[in-house]
Parts: sequence; C-alpha cells; structure tokens
Amino acid sequence: MDTRTLGASNAVGPSISIRIAVVEPDSATRTRLAMQLGETVGAFPSTEALVSQLNGSPVIAVLGPSCARSPGFGGAEEHLLPRPEIGAILISDELTTELFQRAIRAGVRDVLAAPVETAQLGEAVRRVAESLETVARGVASAAAAEAAEGEQGHVITVFSTKGGAGKSVVAVNLAVSLALRSDRPVVIVDCDLQFGDVTVMLKMAPPHTIVDAVQAVDRLDPNLLNALLATHQPTGLRVLPAPLEPAYADQISAAAVSKIIGMLRNTSAYIVVDTPSYFDDKVISLIEESDDIVLVAGMDIPNIKNVKIGLQTMQLLDTPMSKIHLILNRSNSKVKLDIGEVERTLGVKAEAFIPSDIVVPQSVNKGNPVVLDAPKTGVAKALEQLADTFAPQRTKKR
Repeated sequence: MDTRTLGASNAVGPSISIRIAVVEPDSATRTRLAMQLGETVGAFPSTEALVSQLNGSPVIAVLGPSCARSPGFGGAEEHLLPRPEIGAILISDELTTELFQRAIRAGVRDVLAAPVETAQLGEAVRRVAESLETVARGVASAAAAEAAEGEQGHVITVFSTKGGAGKSVVAVNLAVSLALRSDRPVVIVDCDLQFGDVTVMLKMAPPHTIVDAVQAVDRLDPNLLNALLATHQPTGLRVLPAPLEPAYADQISAAAVSKIIGMLRNTSAYIVVDTPSYFDDKVISLIEESDDIVLVAGMDIPNIKNVKIGLQTMQLLDTPMSKIHLILNRSNSKVKLDIGEVERTLGVKAEAFIPSDIVVPQSVNKGNPVVLDAPKTGVAKALEQLADTFAPQRTKKR
C-alpha cells in the first residue's frame, strides 16, 4: 500500500509499518478526522475505495459517524472487518448498547463518541496498533515455525465426563506451563463451544473466536489462522477462544475443528484443547486425533461413575489406553473416598493428584492461572508435574 495514500502510524515502533485510513462519506467530517490524525493519513469516501488499496499489510481503519449510521457500517462489516490485518475504530454520534453489541460482533476494536477529542482518538489508534503488531508478530512466528522441518505439534485434549470437575482449570494451567517451557508457539483451543471459559480464566477479551476461523475454513491457511489467535501477554500462550454466544456452536462442524487442529500442528509445539463435558461428534473426533487425552475426575461418586462410563466409551472407540492420563482433582478432599479404591473402580492408575485449595477459585476470579498466581502451592506444583509428562525439560525461562 502506497504511503502517499495511507500514512504510517506513529504509535508503534519500527518493527512493523501500520497505515491509518479514515473512511467517511461526508467530506467535512472526513477532513477533520484526517487532520486530527496527521497529514500522512489516508482519507476515503467509502470502504470500497479503501478496499481497492488493501494488499494484506496492517491498516487501522477509522470509520466515521456516517458509517455508524449505515447498515453494515457502510460496507465495513462485509469488506473490512473479516480481515485480521484490519483494526477498525468506529466513531458514532450516539453510543447505544445495540451499537456496541453490533460493533463487537463485527470485530470493531474500539467505539468512540463524536465529536472525538484528538488525544482520545490518538490513544485508541495506539491501542489498536499494538494489537495489530501482536497479530503481525504471530503470523511471522507461525511462518517460521512452519518452516521447521518435521516438527509436528503435539495435541493434548483435556476432557471430563462431568461438569465441575476442574477440566478448564487443568487445561488452562497446563497450556500456560507448556508455553513457559517451549520456544515454539503453544496454543489453547477452547472447544467448549457453548460455555467456554478459557478467556475468562486468562482475563482476555480477544476480537476473534473459533467462529471466525470456521467461517473462513475454505480459505484458511496458517497465516490467516495465526492472525485469528490472541496472545496471552504474560506467557506468550496463543488462544483460539470459544464463541461469544452458545448459538454459534451449531455452526461449527467436526470437520472444521479437525482442519483447524491439523493446521495448528504445523505451526505449534503443543495444542491444548479444552472440551465440553459430554461426547459429541467434535469431541469424538478430537479424542481420535489427539496424541494424549487428559481425563479429569473429581472425587465424588457421580463423577467417578461418569468417568468409568467415559472410559468404556473410549474403549469402544478403540482409544489406546496408553494415551489416556487420569487426573484426580481435589484429591485431598475429605469425602471418604479412597484414591486406591477409585483407581481400582476405574481400572486405571492416576498419573497426577491435584489437591483442593482456595487459591484455585481465587486465581480464576483474578483471571490469573494458579501456576502464575501461586506457584509455590501444592496445586501449582501438581499442575507443573502434569506438564512434566509432556515437556519434562524447561527450554524457555520465565
């Protein structure tokens, strides 16, 4: 994209060139916004005019009030927002809950009230520029990882047959631990498509979800997929979140999930998959394609009963027992269940015992995984030992 039509943002460092464009049909408003952003900013009367100059480079699109009043944000929802290299800021005469919801669902990064102050607009541009820079770095990292010959990622599916067993806590902390041990990307995919909590536990609000990847599945490539991943800044863990609304779950097929996981294998060291607490076609496909399955069981009779049924189901699916790793959560709970008796009932030896501790719900409420929030506790040490099963040697220092 020519710098004479789109100006480079001064909000980011020299590592990446990000252009800024104002899209607004009203010439007076368009000129005023462009002047607030600087002389080198490109100004366009329509999204179509901007689209004609896109070439895959990162662009911050400032959508003026006329776009906010138009269906589909003046064509931006169709032509601009699906592109991961575009970071959109919407300016509106009136801020309503409905507008915010539409904007968030469409992928707008920020919404500002008109007339907008220059400092406020500059700060919004800076925030969006930082997120685009992270995306661009992720794409570059993915390309480098893909070039690493013969290094296929290791897929670990975390599963439980009953809600409340602590499955998502185990999945998130395992993924964080692996990310801190690996020099190659580590990804967590939230396949609990109706009620996924991965982003809540990591205190993240990413602009893209697995729905975006599925909608682009026919043209999906490693670069596009990695551009849709969010980054957990404290650890570098890449995240593909669950849908924002449960209704989207029906739009996601097992074949699409399989393609996404297969593509992540080519760019990542580990792929940790969080799942719902029931068998469906997507979970069965994940179980069949995973290298390892972490089966989380709580220390109560209904939980153990369901785990036994789950193990029987996996045996019917010809799942090798060697790739099933039984984890007993809250193993020190005073519920009068003997661990040895539980193992005999299930016919499987537990490989990890995670004690009950108040630090777990506290860390969840903070949005900070317990291996980071309370690393010296027994819970964190047990979760680190689980990570040792897959990555016994630390290759990346904290």
